[in-house]
Amino acid sequence: MTTTRPALDPELRDLLTDMPLMSQLTPELLAQLRQYPSTPVESLLEHRQVDRREITVPARDGAAIPLTVLSPAGRTAAAPCVYWMHGGGMVMGDRFSQLDIPLEWLDEFGAVVVSVDYRLAPEATGTTLVDDCHAGLLWIAAHATELGIDPTRIVVAGASAGGGLAAGVTLLARDLGTPAIAAQMLICPMLDHRNTSTSSRQYSGEPGVWTREMNEFGWRSVLGDRTDAEVSAYVSPSLADDLSGLPTTYVDTGSAEVFRDEDTDYATRVWAAGGQAELHVWAGGFHGFDALYPQAHISATARRTRTDWLARVLAATPEA
Repeated sequence: MTTTRPALDPELRDLLTDMPLMSQLTPELLAQLRQYPSTPVESLLEHRQVDRREITVPARDGAAIPLTVLSPAGRTAAAPCVYWMHGGGMVMGDRFSQLDIPLEWLDEFGAVVVSVDYRLAPEATGTTLVDDCHAGLLWIAAHATELGIDPTRIVVAGASAGGGLAAGVTLLARDLGTPAIAAQMLICPMLDHRNTSTSSRQYSGEPGVWTREMNEFGWRSVLGDRTDAEVSAYVSPSLADDLSGLPTTYVDTGSAEVFRDEDTDYATRVWAAGGQAELHVWAGGFHGFDALYPQAHISATARRTRTDWLARVLAATPEA
């Protein structure tokens, strides 16, 4: 099996030279990384006419889960909703991480953006993270009228770990029969704890944005010593035997990243189950390229392509 890596997009390669890269995560390094704040949400909102609400909802075990609700100011008609789950390997980040991505859909479609602060591993383990996300989703569906949300046009979306959680929440909602989800957008999603794909092995042993070793740390933080048989498909969605009955799905990934093969496989299995999925593999894209360098040409193209897909999905879903 070759471990030769696909070449990076030339513009991204040049941009990446100024970024400090690492090959592994440790508890000590994680503690340091957690001290760096997300982009201040105020800077993302200062040029937008947005109403902001900060609320908490109860998790399954009674813990308080923060949600940030961002609505277009002055909107009166029921709006589509993007329910956002942030990235960070399941061990870092917060509800403001990568928030510039769904805010583009607030700008474009007048969507209400709701971002959830699920608990992180290793402090939270097992299904806790996905259960937290599902609890928030249930709450906004139950309070759709109050929030100005059209309950028939709720889209779950997330990047990296958040993409994996979005896939897990969608599986959970399907199996429980609630709430209704119009579409899922999975951006370079973290789907498979087994970490055995060709792309996983290609991005091992050298510093990178997200390496096989870092991925192992993230999954071990969530799952501990659980065996494969003890891991829930809601946590590691690639384990799901049945991908039928899912809402229309968008998956994108880079050709030069750890998650490439598990992501393309997931889309293929949605098709095999008779579902609808749109898959994009961005040539030369590394993990999270469009979030880290949105100014790059390939990043702008990837982000615009997602927005165009979402426009088609929302146009095909009649307003309530």
